[in-house]
Amino acid sequence: MILLTFNIINPDRKFKNVGGLSSDELLEITIQNTKALLRSLERREIRATFFIEISIIPQLETLIKKIINEGHEISFYYFDTGLEEIERIKKNTEELIEKQIRGIRMKENAFDLNEILHLRFTYVSLIEETTFAFPFKRLERKTPIIEKNGLSILYESISRYSQIPYNDFIFQILPLSYYEKMVVETIKKDDFVLFYLNSWQFTDFDKDIFEISFYKKYNSGQKLQDKLEAFLIWMNEAELAHARMKDFAF
Repeated sequence: MILLTFNIINPDRKFKNVGGLSSDELLEITIQNTKALLRSLERREIRATFFIEISIIPQLETLIKKIINEGHEISFYYFDTGLEEIERIKKNTEELIEKQIRGIRMKENAFDLNEILHLRFTYVSLIEETTFAFPFKRLERKTPIIEKNGLSILYESISRYSQIPYNDFIFQILPLSYYEKMVVETIKKDDFVLFYLNSWQFTDFDKDIFEISFYKKYNSGQKLQDKLEAFLIWMNEAELAHARMKDFAF
């Protein structure tokens, strides 16, 4: 099983010295990146989960409706929003899409699990900090999914053999053939692979002038879009099952 997920993150957090682009213009780049992802998924008839940073959800209502109407799942991505604000935005978003928001993605220990339960989430996707060295750092092996206090808690997937985590930069950096072998080996052992990318990784950094680390530019933009397309084609040809997070974690 492949759990295909994408993070839609406030671009103001990632891009500095952007040649005079406003916050609205940066957000529009994120929207267009996300629409390109949706087109790729629609062509391959694959459903995914989109984790949207809570602070920009009120600005993305039209995009959120489009994501839901195309059969995908909306979940929350947490940075620093307070609990009361999360509760308010969750309620408003659920009214907008007429569905329950079941999941939240965050760093471990960002909230007490009882607080997450109080907000009526049913699963938590935990992520680690990503730096230049981190993509190849060996991690302590954890159970990929546990049930605790009525919540499904999913850790980042890690290749059983190489111990490489399946984070955003790993897909961007590794040769696709090697990555696909990792996926097959991990599914055999763990039954699933949790895959994620960030919408900003699909930005054309040559066209749009951003000050960003060289390694984040590598294989980004259209190159990453093409790589994702090839991966989705491979998923279908290999007949690998895939699911939205809410269909898997319950």
